[in-house]
Amino acid sequence: MEQRKGIWLAVAAYVFWGIIPIFWKTLDFVPALELLAHRIVWSVPLLFLIIVGRGRLSILRSAYRSRDTAITALVAGLLLAVNWGVFVWAITAGHIVDASLGYFINPLVSVALGVIILREHLSAAQRVAIAVATVGVAVMTILVGALPWISLVLAFSFGTYGLLKKRVSAAPTFEGLFMETAFIAAPAAVFLIVLARDGTGFLGTSPSTTVLLITAGAVTIFPLLLFGAAAKRIPLSTLGILQYLAPTLQLLVGVVIYGEVVAPGEWLGFVLVWIALAIYTTDNVRILRAASHLDAS
Repeated sequence: MEQRKGIWLAVAAYVFWGIIPIFWKTLDFVPALELLAHRIVWSVPLLFLIIVGRGRLSILRSAYRSRDTAITALVAGLLLAVNWGVFVWAITAGHIVDASLGYFINPLVSVALGVIILREHLSAAQRVAIAVATVGVAVMTILVGALPWISLVLAFSFGTYGLLKKRVSAAPTFEGLFMETAFIAAPAAVFLIVLARDGTGFLGTSPSTTVLLITAGAVTIFPLLLFGAAAKRIPLSTLGILQYLAPTLQLLVGVVIYGEVVAPGEWLGFVLVWIALAIYTTDNVRILRAASHLDAS
């Protein structure tokens, strides 16, 4: 029963992430930098309430007292700002397909960073998967005539963010996310105050716009709550397979709902990346199953 509940929670989280471009598209008249500032600022009080509600305020205090944890959170916050900012800009500027490709590539970037930075060992299949994905990006660059920079920035910023979260000094999930957003909330808040003073900000221009901007924090945090609850109930391998729901839905949203055109060269690149993901996921499931059999014995 718990595992079934975990699967549904994971599906809900990834579906939410998959259709989130629709939310940001409703605010495409707001500059991306202002959207990013609202996303950061409104996430902080919500995260604080969650931490207090879970009775983990003492853990947050301890995390702040650690210099290494604070530095890790600061760097992670900057990476998060880059990822969130580029994502919001890509959606509002009509590049949903490029954003979806970034999250297809992300797991393979994480594996590559693990090898380069953490000296992790790759199986033969995983090496093949990374090589095929690299060829996919190269083919896309050559045939389309432009480097898919949006996809690569999203993939590498989030991949590096994930690498930081593996550090021993990193704070637990929600405490860490609070610290990360709190560090970058000050400049974001100052930016919004300057916009309000100059009369160029969109907060307060209409009730619907104001509600949507304030909701940006909840839209950011809600799927993380679902994901955290799912991760406690189902195996990592199941989460790994389900994660491709999000970029798949983002791709469909971009093409079907907003009519984004995907060039033949981009489709070929996508197909190669999907082949790479199929190789990687299959091998990852095999490794996890082998490990579980060893634990059982």
